[in-house]
Amino acid sequence: MKAIQFQEFGGPEVLQLTDIEKPTPKGHEVLIEIKAIGVNYADTARRQGQYVVPTPLPFVPGAEVAGTVAEVGDKVTGVKVGTNVVTLLGADKATGYAEYTIADERGLIPIPEGIDFEHAVALPLQGLSAYHILKTMGRLEKGETVLVHAAAGGVGTIAVQLAKLFGAGKVIATASSSEKLQLAKQLGADELVNYTEENWEQKVLDITDGKGVDVALEMAGGEIFDKTLSCLASFGRLVIYGVASGEQPTLHPSILMGKNQSVIGFFLPQIMKKPDLFASSLQELLSYTQKGELKLTIGGTYPLEEAAKVHSLMQGRKTSGKLILVP
Repeated sequence: MKAIQFQEFGGPEVLQLTDIEKPTPKGHEVLIEIKAIGVNYADTARRQGQYVVPTPLPFVPGAEVAGTVAEVGDKVTGVKVGTNVVTLLGADKATGYAEYTIADERGLIPIPEGIDFEHAVALPLQGLSAYHILKTMGRLEKGETVLVHAAAGGVGTIAVQLAKLFGAGKVIATASSSEKLQLAKQLGADELVNYTEENWEQKVLDITDGKGVDVALEMAGGEIFDKTLSCLASFGRLVIYGVASGEQPTLHPSILMGKNQSVIGFFLPQIMKKPDLFASSLQELLSYTQKGELKLTIGGTYPLEEAAKVHSLMQGRKTSGKLILVP
């Protein structure tokens, strides 16, 4: 089968289209014929050797797939060949940039009628991340103010909408251009801030009458982290779920004491270790989508062999919404 693989860490150019052996499902495993692959910042971190857990070489990236069950292992009882499913592959088994992949039957979610593969695959990683950053880790309460960075990105477009669905009183969206900010506004953001402008954090404080935000979603790192922390309210929660800039922030924990603030780390594979939590929240997201309450923004669909191009576009901040590869 065809797959995108890298044999060394580096830039997008290390991603190579290659032929590898098609896997065979065993036990509770199923073989999925992949129809759509979600592209995420975690994939770029894997490629650069900067992921949260070690990445063995050679490696086929991609943890988010939607497709059709093609074969089942001898212990599979809960799913049949021909079923359309969406799933997240384990952090140690990410092999989604390919024509086929192996997944555990216990992590499969049937795709509801009326949702295509491209929209289904836009949900697992970024949808679940937005959901659990806001609800599980951020402990968002009704009426609170939420700050969503990169609000036109994959996580951001979903987080803006979920924050409103969860009862946020005000959603402040940041992005790097007026076009991206307008997209966030269309999705329900109440206030817009361009974080490439000087003193954007003061604008956030002005919007909140000096109080600051109750929950902040932060994935850039470096200076963005520091400035986000400066506009956090008393009892505020800053949830960090990435370091897209590659610049690790420096945190002096005692600074949190004055306002009873929290900085919380989020790593989705830990949610995956709780199947009940994972399955119920994904079902909830699919329900929102099916009812039209959650709109998924597809930023572009590309053939599998253009994976390197997609990584370049994503890291160059030249995209909005969800980026998808199709074998």
